[in-house]
Amino acid sequence: MSYCINLDCPKPKNPPRVSHCQACGASLLLRDRYRALRALGRGGFGATFLARDESLPGHPPCVIKQLRPSADAPHVLDMARDLFQREAKILGKIGNHPQLPRLLDYFETNQEFYLVQEFINGNTLQQEVKQGGPFSEAGVKQFLSEALPIVQYIHNNQVIHRDIKPANIIRREEDKKLVLIDFGAVKDKVNPTKASSSDQTALTAYAIGTPGYAPPEQMAMRPVYASDLYALGVTCIYLLTGYSPKDLSYDPTTGEMLWRDRVQISEHFAGVLQKLLEISVRHRYQGVEAVLRDLDLEPYMESLAQNMSFVPNGPNGRATDPPPGQPGPSAYEQFRDNANSSEDKASSISRMAAAIRARRERATTRTSPAAGTDYSRNGSRRSAIRMQSGGKTSGGRGGKLTADQVKTAYAKGRRDFSMYTLTLLDLQKTILSGVNLTQAKLQKANFQNSDLSGANFGRADLSQATFRSANLGRAYFSNANLQDADFRGADLSYASLNQANLKGANLCGADLTGARVTDDQLAMARTNWATIYPNGKRGLMR
Repeated sequence: MSYCINLDCPKPKNPPRVSHCQACGASLLLRDRYRALRALGRGGFGATFLARDESLPGHPPCVIKQLRPSADAPHVLDMARDLFQREAKILGKIGNHPQLPRLLDYFETNQEFYLVQEFINGNTLQQEVKQGGPFSEAGVKQFLSEALPIVQYIHNNQVIHRDIKPANIIRREEDKKLVLIDFGAVKDKVNPTKASSSDQTALTAYAIGTPGYAPPEQMAMRPVYASDLYALGVTCIYLLTGYSPKDLSYDPTTGEMLWRDRVQISEHFAGVLQKLLEISVRHRYQGVEAVLRDLDLEPYMESLAQNMSFVPNGPNGRATDPPPGQPGPSAYEQFRDNANSSEDKASSISRMAAAIRARRERATTRTSPAAGTDYSRNGSRRSAIRMQSGGKTSGGRGGKLTADQVKTAYAKGRRDFSMYTLTLLDLQKTILSGVNLTQAKLQKANFQNSDLSGANFGRADLSQATFRSANLGRAYFSNANLQDADFRGADLSYASLNQANLKGANLCGADLTGARVTDDQLAMARTNWATIYPNGKRGLMR
């Protein structure tokens, strides 16, 4: 079916291949490439549509967001144009995160504005609750362990989302990861003077978010970073109860949401939610790291590590052991210190997970340390992390595993194999979707015909590894060594290859549609007529 995007069309549904609407005559092929299939939603400023891009092989799906002012006054048009340009700018700025939608195109036609975004296939958390009922306390903690790193990344880029709610969080079908959508209410112009004060006031204009999920300061057009944390708190209440804010009661004196009698959760978790939901900005959590600290997410670190999107930069990204007899810094202290460093702040969640894992290992190894282990702060082997496998202890950075050990651990739910030595392993036709192989040694490993979709290979050594016909969709290869690796026929669609070494890599017949990779990188690799480039075109590189 083709769908007419003319909001005044009386019968927008059309046969699938017609070029113009049979009811109103409007063109059904926007910009000569996008064909709308159905409406996803409508609002005061326009509508969103599921569409397909007919200019690319396979006609991949996408989402078209149409912004059309309801009035023709010049100032209204200017306001709409400002909203449109602001959302496009921010999506372009932060859309390199794998759990945020990518901006594919944007343009203006006949005083109507269009954003084309990546289509995220899956159900929203609102749909999950309506279909399956409320979450348990453990389920909501799991949600926070996945959502907080995304919010941290947004805030690190000086962006306030302003419309976090269950309907704007999708669990992506292909890898079950959460994706935060709808950046129409974002705010990126934070006043640096005000932001450093106690209330972190930010300048704002126009959109204010969703009543009930937006805190008072945001409704008063003065959002701060903590406003997003309030919205996360309200989202937690919805997940726990199934009740939206409009269905709950409020204290007539303070305006606080009355939710405690509707949930059965631990007092500790209730205290965290209460601080997320503080009406006063001064008493609310000011940043993500404080929430993580108070949640004591240690039991959930494995899943958090699986959902992280960025990897540690350099040797300081690894946890270090203290000298014998001296207590080391807490996981939160390492997280805080790393978050304030000059390195990429988005990788601090990864380092926090590594710090907690190291602390956990110290508890079992400190009483009988291995001979020759270097506990000095400046030692080249800083970590005393070990892994028990088959009754034997494997030393080294993360240890060494066999192919059978990797398959068995993955089957039992393990996803984090960062820093492990996996050279020469034969893992053909193996399902390892979403696996974390950050900084792993994978030279000459064989992953032919394996499912590695969404895998994290950041800073890994994959020289001469084989990925023939492997599924690497949305895989993360930032700063990885891919020299002489074999990717013939591999699916690398929407993979991130930022700063990866592709010298001599064989990309003949590989599908790089939507992949993040530069022409200079591709010039170092081997390609042929069957290679599909990021723009969707096939053929030899020009």
